[in-house]
Amino acid sequence: MAKDMTLLWVTGSPPCWRVMIALEEKNLQGYNQKLLSFDKMEHKSQQVLDINPRGQIPTFKHGDNVINESYAACFYLESQFKSQGTKLIPDGPAEQALMYQRMFEGLTLYEKLSAVVFYEWSVPEGERHESALKRNKEALVTELKLWEGYLQKLGSGSYLAGPSFTLADVVVFPTVGTLFGFGLSPERYPKLGEYHNLLKERPSVKASWPPHWLENPKGQDTLKDI
Repeated sequence: MAKDMTLLWVTGSPPCWRVMIALEEKNLQGYNQKLLSFDKMEHKSQQVLDINPRGQIPTFKHGDNVINESYAACFYLESQFKSQGTKLIPDGPAEQALMYQRMFEGLTLYEKLSAVVFYEWSVPEGERHESALKRNKEALVTELKLWEGYLQKLGSGSYLAGPSFTLADVVVFPTVGTLFGFGLSPERYPKLGEYHNLLKERPSVKASWPPHWLENPKGQDTLKDI
């Protein structure tokens, strides 16, 4: 089954990581994969553009079916392989509602993170302003406090939607992992730190851990003062 799948990805990309965790959770190891380089602009290569005309990563294909949006790919994998591996959408309406809510709120968390850690990469030098970066950092702090509150309310050892690991964790943890990879303080955000520690030991997360982080386990310190 997995041999009919192809994933083009880059290390350290939360959208790529989402799909890789979903593949692991659904026991779909052994898929075709190719690690690309952003620095070499390989995401704009013909190989990618043939499958994904936006020239974005991840690029994912199952047989003749192309699903490049990471959330869509995760939904697709759960839908097509429902009875295989981890059940990622809970049956209970309360837990399912919370799962969907946190999944899509996770896009805002990723957006706020990106506006800080990728600021210099995404904004041309002549258009950068300290005041804009300061606003972005303040917006990220507000967002992080919101997630701290969510986890506080759920209690120690909980996943994002309750006691079960769900699609919410599949798609949001890569952003949380990236926050700490860029130096977020677990002392300042203890609930997010606890959640990060819980999930980083999960087999699907360990199997898909960004390889360049393994080479530099100390990570970066962009967010150390956030």
